[in-house]
Amino acid sequence: MAKIALGTWAWGAGAFGGDKVFGSKTDVENLKPVFYAAMKAGLNLWDTATAYGMGESEKILGSLAQAYNRAEVQISTKFTPQIAAVEKMALASIERMDCDYIDIYWIHNPMDVERWTQGLIPLLQSGKVKRVGVSNHNIKEIRRANEILGEAGFKVSAVQNHFSLLYRSSEKGGVLDYCKELGIEFWAYMVLEQGALSGKYNKENPLPAESERGQKYNPVLPQLEALTSEMTAIGQKYGASCSQIGIAWAIAKGTQPIIGATKEHHVVEAAEAAKIVLTAEEVARLEQLADATGIDTRGGWEHTME
Repeated sequence: MAKIALGTWAWGAGAFGGDKVFGSKTDVENLKPVFYAAMKAGLNLWDTATAYGMGESEKILGSLAQAYNRAEVQISTKFTPQIAAVEKMALASIERMDCDYIDIYWIHNPMDVERWTQGLIPLLQSGKVKRVGVSNHNIKEIRRANEILGEAGFKVSAVQNHFSLLYRSSEKGGVLDYCKELGIEFWAYMVLEQGALSGKYNKENPLPAESERGQKYNPVLPQLEALTSEMTAIGQKYGASCSQIGIAWAIAKGTQPIIGATKEHHVVEAAEAAKIVLTAEEVARLEQLADATGIDTRGGWEHTME
């Protein structure tokens, strides 16, 4: 398993898609070199969801994956309880991506753990889904999902939560420790807070103003300067960028970061970041500066893990 997963939230247009959320314009043609560069670098783990552009991201990923043998591409996608039944949505995802099975299938949010976790069992039994995970769940919800799956001889293989220097709720709420104790993978999304922790944006050079991320992060960019400056300074020691230090921090915490990939340099940076090993002192210093910002980046779709 690769140390890093590549995220496709910004792929394609449509509801909750790349144009609206990120202010990006992507399609199969301009994403093709990104996909091929990642595969060449050994980054073959791709994370998508039905909700990303309402299937557009899945379609693009499936189209690009056709150039490889199915076993060479690891596909992760998600079921959103508010949209349709579990099995119906999984089969629709399989059809959109033109593949026989999904490597890891997630419940995207904890709307009703008792009701929706059950729906994963027939998919596991049929082989349409190889492993399952839960996203945006707190420790109580993860435990319950594990119990429900356990009754059928299965388990939660992975947890996917928002986790970054600015949002460590899963650590404070015990989710990280629980995952380590049970051997559950922890996938961290929004590690770079949609680019706000990349070091590329500041008051003079803000994120796209019309995008949702611009509206969220542009007002707090001045508060991030001390943190991103330190990330950049630490990066100089390793010959790395600010972004790469954010990724290396997430790996140092025992998580598998999901890095958004819309350009070839994102892939190259991610592959190199996986080689960086931060010291305990550097990790502590970054967390101290992050806490000092006083910023809470919890999304409107997620509840606190604490």
